[in-house]
Amino acid sequence: FHFIAGLSTGILSASLLQPADLLKTRVQQAHSTSLLQTFRGITQGPNSLRQLWRGTLPSVIRTGFGSALYFSTLNALRQHVSRSNLLASAGMASVVQNNPRRTPSSSLSSSSSLPQLSNLANLTTGAIARASAGLVMMPITVIKVRYESNLYAYRSLLGAGSAILKHEGPRGFFSGFGATAIRDAPYAGLYVVFYEQSKRRLSQLKDATAPVGGEMKRSSSVPINFVSGVLAAGLATALTNPFDAVKTRLQLMPGRYENMVQASRQMVREEGVRSLFDGLGLRMGRKAVSSALAWTLYEEL
Repeated sequence: FHFIAGLSTGILSASLLQPADLLKTRVQQAHSTSLLQTFRGITQGPNSLRQLWRGTLPSVIRTGFGSALYFSTLNALRQHVSRSNLLASAGMASVVQNNPRRTPSSSLSSSSSLPQLSNLANLTTGAIARASAGLVMMPITVIKVRYESNLYAYRSLLGAGSAILKHEGPRGFFSGFGATAIRDAPYAGLYVVFYEQSKRRLSQLKDATAPVGGEMKRSSSVPINFVSGVLAAGLATALTNPFDAVKTRLQLMPGRYENMVQASRQMVREEGVRSLFDGLGLRMGRKAVSSALAWTLYEEL
């Protein structure tokens, strides 16, 4: 169930938001190019609508199966942590199971269908689940980023894979994995922490005006989950964007940038600190919508 829920939400968000992802990649690949210039360059060219959705297939594969793996792994980890006496004694799973199907005797309603954990447990399980899914999906992630860039002229997934293998070897499929892991693991961990905290605060605000002991209705849990997803994604994205900018450069220009540290130093030296925040607005908007949609559907299905 969790695999299918993650797969469906990942495919939906990737298909709808591909133009934002493509524009982000184009902006990050060249610091001197603004979002407006990039957008005009695409829309004024031939097949502009099709070009905005370039790379949709690898993006759908990567986001769909990546989300499926992430949510499946996250659910398994959270269930394990919530039932583990060892972790409970360490304070990582100190909060009881809390979901919208709780009995009327509960003192507080909740919008969550997931086990409620401590901040440390949320941070750890989110980071492990995202890093694991990222490692498995890394080859298609590299192909996706290069499809979105205008530095490569791949015509098919098979052709892209063959070209990478021929010119860069197997290591080419894992270009930028260090930056990706450092981006994704903290992002996912922080996202779950911010998401659960936001839901808790919003639920408490609702409970202040609702009858004590009442069960939260689905009509109330949906907006709480969605707004929490937007807020959590915005905060987590802003904190991890430098790693995303470095990751893009490593995957697009492996000959110029050798590793994450060297790439970061070179970008700051040549283009300034602002280069580490290229594409922030686009990434925040895309992540806010996609994450809120994915988590809301995931919890409501």
